[in-house]
Amino acid sequence: MRVPGVAGQARLLKHALACCLLTAATVTAGGCSDAAEERTLVVLGPWTDGEERPFVAALRRIGERTGRSYVYKGTRSLRETLLAQLQADAPPDLAILSSPGDLAEYARTGDAYPLPEKVAGAAVPPWAPAVTVDNERGEARTHAYWAPVRVDLKSLVWSRGASAGEDPDWCLGMGSGATSGWPGTDWVEDLLLQRQGPAQYESWATGKSSWQSTRPAWEEWGRLLAANKGDDGDDGKALGAEGLRSSFELLGNGRYGLLNRSDCTHEHQGSFIRRHYGDDVLPEPTARFLGARNAGAHVYEVSGDLAAVFKPSVAAWDLLGRLTSREAREDWAKAAKPAERPYFPGGTFGSVPLSRSTRAVQDLLDGAGQICLDASDAMPPTLRDAFYRAVLEFLGAPRSSALLTRLLKQLEAERQLQLREDAFLLDDLCDNAPGQSP
Repeated sequence: MRVPGVAGQARLLKHALACCLLTAATVTAGGCSDAAEERTLVVLGPWTDGEERPFVAALRRIGERTGRSYVYKGTRSLRETLLAQLQADAPPDLAILSSPGDLAEYARTGDAYPLPEKVAGAAVPPWAPAVTVDNERGEARTHAYWAPVRVDLKSLVWSRGASAGEDPDWCLGMGSGATSGWPGTDWVEDLLLQRQGPAQYESWATGKSSWQSTRPAWEEWGRLLAANKGDDGDDGKALGAEGLRSSFELLGNGRYGLLNRSDCTHEHQGSFIRRHYGDDVLPEPTARFLGARNAGAHVYEVSGDLAAVFKPSVAAWDLLGRLTSREAREDWAKAAKPAERPYFPGGTFGSVPLSRSTRAVQDLLDGAGQICLDASDAMPPTLRDAFYRAVLEFLGAPRSSALLTRLLKQLEAERQLQLREDAFLLDDLCDNAPGQSP
């Protein structure tokens, strides 16, 4: 897709004239110096509260090898923090985001920089699709702008031991700070992917199909909620209300993980959730819970933590390359707890044996046919946020046809607005899984 990017090109041109750093490998002794060689490089990312420790350990090892100084700054308000820094003209050297939709917008405005040839190979599909941006002369140029440093598998249902074969009594929690609602969008996306397959999923997620095409997925989710044990025919309102007042992971009093409550047996959640459980909690594909009517066999949603350069320098590009290297991944894996071992596009790394849950996820990823980026993560930010809000409202009356009609009409109006503004920046959200032949 051709993306008008004139507004951000002044900044891009300024940096290009200052130091020709977009092709860092060509910098010579007679050219400009790289000030980042003598200062601390800042990496902004999403991990806090101890979750960042393995990454910081890997970053420290990179510093030992390069002699450069790096600092990691983590925040749960990543989008707001990065926007404030950009507005103050004080961006981090690198930022690690989970939203390719946000990153594509930063590419259009010129805040994120295209990967030079030296590190372009790190842009592994489908996590790092190319973006086409008009340069300062109005010429369309297609580049990769980010690379995955860690990935997660979605389209999973988790259960504990004896509960695995039972009819699901679903756990549900929508609370997640400013982004509350995404566990529900994951449900709608996954049902659409499993029932209609990757082509229809991608068409909808990239703005080419109307929101009316998603109605069957919403309705099926509503039926699943209504079928939950203990709802006594209330059309899913009890579970919906529980989901609205619950965190997706926090139980209180230092306890985490919805399956550690006593009132539910199955949780639809991505692979990162294993950090809250022992190896008696294991995943199965969502497709196994949907019966025979399944168009997306061996198809999974995926998400990723994606690194982009916001302050270009030789040192910044070198760091991005190193963060995606086998050496850094082995350091990261070695520093992580067994249930927090990261996944990478090329598989797990490190010599420490995998936990059962980590191995189970890796086996599912290895056996996947196609993988598709999380749809809401790839949408224009305003449409993504509207999707979150719609899920929250839907849970108040998940079997109300009139409510669903109104919500889909509102989302379709937002899609039409974003189409007029040429805000759908990504086209290719699905690809063969790592190790699969084209």
